[in-house]
Amino acid sequence: MIYITLWSQAPAEISHGREDLGLSVNYKVAPVGQAAQVRALLPRLPLLLLPLALFLALFHPATLDIGNAGWLIRGSDNGENALGMHAWLHDPAPGMLRTHLLNAPEGVPLLFTDSNPLVGAATRPLASLLPADAQFVGPWILLCLFLQVLFAWLLLRKFAPGPIALWCGVVLLAALPTLANRYVHANLMAHWLILWALWRFLDPVRAGSNRGWAVMLLIAALVHNYLLMMVGAIWLTAMVERFAVADRRGRAVLAGGAAAILAMVAGLAWLLGAGEAHALAGNYGAFAMPIDAPINPGTPAYSRLLPSVAQRAGRGFEGFQYLGAGLLLLLPIAAVVARKRPPADDQRALLRRLCWLVPALVALSLLAISNYPDIAGQMLPRLPLPAFLIAALDLVRASGRLFWPVAYVLVLVAILAAYRLPRALADGLLAVLLAVQIVDLSGMAAVVRAQSAEAGAHRLYVLTPDPRWDRAVATASNVTFVPPDATRDLSLFQEIAWRAVGQGKPVRLVYAARDSIATVERQRQELAAFAAGQIDPHRLYVLAPNVAVPAAAAERFTRIDNIPVILPVGALTR
Repeated sequence: MIYITLWSQAPAEISHGREDLGLSVNYKVAPVGQAAQVRALLPRLPLLLLPLALFLALFHPATLDIGNAGWLIRGSDNGENALGMHAWLHDPAPGMLRTHLLNAPEGVPLLFTDSNPLVGAATRPLASLLPADAQFVGPWILLCLFLQVLFAWLLLRKFAPGPIALWCGVVLLAALPTLANRYVHANLMAHWLILWALWRFLDPVRAGSNRGWAVMLLIAALVHNYLLMMVGAIWLTAMVERFAVADRRGRAVLAGGAAAILAMVAGLAWLLGAGEAHALAGNYGAFAMPIDAPINPGTPAYSRLLPSVAQRAGRGFEGFQYLGAGLLLLLPIAAVVARKRPPADDQRALLRRLCWLVPALVALSLLAISNYPDIAGQMLPRLPLPAFLIAALDLVRASGRLFWPVAYVLVLVAILAAYRLPRALADGLLAVLLAVQIVDLSGMAAVVRAQSAEAGAHRLYVLTPDPRWDRAVATASNVTFVPPDATRDLSLFQEIAWRAVGQGKPVRLVYAARDSIATVERQRQELAAFAAGQIDPHRLYVLAPNVAVPAAAAERFTRIDNIPVILPVGALTR
């Protein structure tokens, strides 16, 4: 049966029904106020449709099923994200945003498993109501796309000459290729935090609200430390701008508010694991941004219109900053328009405020390029840094990401310049450039979407389907891998660890962003004990193919799914 509702400006509400071959037509006359509300909402319908279209262009819809986790635990950072959350939700005695089921017994902060502490805090009270294998990566990505489009619209809506130019500009600003490139690391798809920070900064009233900044920085700290740094740079600029124009009393109040915000962020960082002693990676610059990154796709499949030059190892992903052919055409056109057409007063005020951001954007660009600059896959002369500075920069070893705010500001300024054109010209120009952008990036979208195609199979385990795994885990007091290296076969580790923590059984290691010195030392001692033949009778050992089995454990040795294991003694009686 089909229902059709017609709206009218008549003051009364009348219903008529007619049955004819199973078709029912209802004529419903609505008051003038309701019809006006519907008409008012129609121009904002793209706020709902565009994020959905972007999501479906990049991800399989089955990724939104929170009970469908199998597509994640296939050896990616998103698999660690899901695993950390899985452990957090099944941990009988979790710490403060910390699970003790991974890297047991020390445990690991959610943030260091690439999980999302913000989502963790929201879902823990609902743990008993959730599916046993719940995942939130797909829903989180969709939420990020909704917020990305929303803040792009908020930034542009006052300046667009018409709806066509507005929505073309929103898509160009919201759908930067760098956003799609984070498909393997869902937390870092929260680029809306950057747009939110710009939206706050560009309004003098909002920029002056310490409360608003505190909320934003709190959320950023709970999502990812790199995004916190980017948002923090914009907030710090807002503080400097306010300090410059305030009187003595205003500066005192400003300093007190800024100190309180910094104390809040520092306290939260401590809870998230920053207070632990961690071994330095010592590889700042290894994942920096090549100088040609904005114009170089780096991967042939990522651009259908422009050639790509392979970047050196480590630079092609974290340093990926390609803008797309449509935006690369827009930038020089915008420069010409800006030279020929002066901005209106509202744009002039906005551009004047953006000038305050220049020092922060320069600093972020220099950090992104690092002291190990590259161009087109070739090394440029290296700039040595003192050891203390290298140690301090260890926190941003994937520094190539830090160019994101710079790219968003460049694109924002370019779109605003295009908005200075007459309406018809602005509409046509941005529509054509958006079409070029879509054609150019269609290959990248196909590559990204293929990564989640497996979600449609709704299959949890592919490497460890044997039911004996569940029995082996159930009889073990804990689970470990020999050697204690989760990255040797990350897919295998994620499947077995998923089984273990789902049963509340601790796993002695994890692939973490940072390992504490205490954890590293404990794992070293456990490996030495194994080599000496000291085998815990209640532990399930998963062995690498070339690991020799100690004589004391020979009777407990077997293979499950052709994976060598030493079973706990309890499993031998079953």
